[in-house]
Amino acid sequence: MMERVTVIGAGLAGSECAWQLARRGVEVTLREMKPEKTTPAHITEYFAELCCSNSLRSDQLENAVGLLKEELRRLDSLILRCADATRIPAGGALAVDRHGFARMVTEELRRHPNVTVVPGEVTEIPEGEVVVASGPLTSDALAARLQELFGPGRTMNFFDAAAPLVSFDSVDMSSAYFASRYDRGTPDYINCPLTEEEYRAFWRELTTAEEAEVHGFDDGGVFEGCMPVEVMARRGEDTLRFGPLKPRGLPDPRTGREPYAVVQLRKDNAEGSVYNLVGFQTHLRWPEQRRVFSMIPALRNAAFLRYGVMHRNTYLDSPRLLDRYYRLRAQPRIAFAGQMTGVEGYVESCASGFLVGVETARRLKGQAPIDFPQETAIGALALYVSGGSVGDFQPMNINFGIIPPLDYRVKGKRNKNAELSRRALEIIEERKEEIMDL
Repeated sequence: MMERVTVIGAGLAGSECAWQLARRGVEVTLREMKPEKTTPAHITEYFAELCCSNSLRSDQLENAVGLLKEELRRLDSLILRCADATRIPAGGALAVDRHGFARMVTEELRRHPNVTVVPGEVTEIPEGEVVVASGPLTSDALAARLQELFGPGRTMNFFDAAAPLVSFDSVDMSSAYFASRYDRGTPDYINCPLTEEEYRAFWRELTTAEEAEVHGFDDGGVFEGCMPVEVMARRGEDTLRFGPLKPRGLPDPRTGREPYAVVQLRKDNAEGSVYNLVGFQTHLRWPEQRRVFSMIPALRNAAFLRYGVMHRNTYLDSPRLLDRYYRLRAQPRIAFAGQMTGVEGYVESCASGFLVGVETARRLKGQAPIDFPQETAIGALALYVSGGSVGDFQPMNINFGIIPPLDYRVKGKRNKNAELSRRALEIIEERKEEIMDL
């Protein structure tokens, strides 16, 4: 009989991995510590809970994450199927109803006949085939066990943060307007303009607001892709105006002119009753969040449904520990998936779980590995994480820089990126039947 695989963690990576194994006939024991034990970032009992933004980022093929999503769609990714089914308007991005999405993933896995869900914290690596997808918020006991397994200096960490959520009916729409940047797609974002005087007052208070105590945190230990808004503000008075508060392409319909700065709100659920503050990851104390963010005119009476929080994320020194299949080189029966491998982002975590599930199933069935090529986004990410990094290894989002260039000239960056995507998707289509094991 084929050996059963234990998947530790039912986040995005663990859920995707368990699904790919199960649909290929492999028996899976899915271990998830919720609801018996939670982390500072989790609030529901569902699998694949989105702790930070509800956006899976751009859906355009001129963007590397758009390519990664399309590869996963074409290969029957559970996460992408559930995301598309619970999609809510967000311009050119794929945003989801976070609770509807997580609930759907949970239901799909719980009813699959090859998946057995076992609740409770895992503190030891079990015998047999194991995929550790416990996430960057791995419990202290399991993290300590992994440290013993790897030896000193093989795990690192960075700090991540989440943005606040507000209720739609508390947003002052007389001081805001719906629009998407440069009128791309439908006008799905609430835009909260600030005058120069309002912006400068907001910026001053933000740079001096009291922060919540987070053990070991300093401004240098933050991941650039999830930088707290107050850390960004301290880099300079206009930094926010060239970042999350950029007004370009968002003219105020009341004046016909672009404001001095704009705070954007994105829908967080299908009903449109909850919105999140885009780019406002923060670790300010909760009373300070209310005080400072209420200086934004449209949010002067905002009802905060969830305040921003910060947490420390753990990740592995993967280039020295893992192979291209995310397996531990020293013990290939143990594989890893998700953000703890050093992939950064929801879709990237899903892609790592997908690859581990596919390649583990093929190995257990006596089939040759797929060896996703570097020309695909799935393959490029795995090859970078397992050895493509130069110098100190840092978490990495998918990007076209880790995909081999074209061997012919294409004029214009967007056109070149679109051509890289076309090449990758041709490879996926050519090998689709083999990859999906149909």
